[in-house]
Amino acid sequence: MRKIRAIVEQDKFCLETVGVELLEMAPGWAKARLEIKKCHLNGLGTVQGGAIFTLADLALAAASNAHGRVAVLVSAGIDYFLAVSQGTLFAEATEISLNNKLATYVVRVADQDGKLIAQMQATVYRKREVHGSAEEKQEPQNPPFS
Repeated sequence: MRKIRAIVEQDKFCLETVGVELLEMAPGWAKARLEIKKCHLNGLGTVQGGAIFTLADLALAAASNAHGRVAVLVSAGIDYFLAVSQGTLFAEATEISLNNKLATYVVRVADQDGKLIAQMQATVYRKREVHGSAEEKQEPQNPPFS
């Protein structure tokens, strides 16, 4: 699990740019945190939706990749319920369906008091490669959009 956690924590955008922190992970489940700062606020003074999505996305990545196979997002939708401008947000990703090629997750984003701020439903594609395999490190033969 440490090896997969290290891979998830290489996401420089989530961890360094946005400031998301991965708290816990297990196969099919993960929890992450975001301390709200001024840089997360939009023009209305509330947390920008992209910051909330990024928090949910990191929890999803940890939960879906914790099985050991490479998992990549193919579809996600998010609903925002409450605006927030300070405090701490927590994202908890929970697997609701798993098969050989696809897995579906619900990611609940709540504030420090447990109030539901947003909820994401996402599907990942589960590649054949396992984390750390030689196959995973190969460059694609036909990169997309080339």
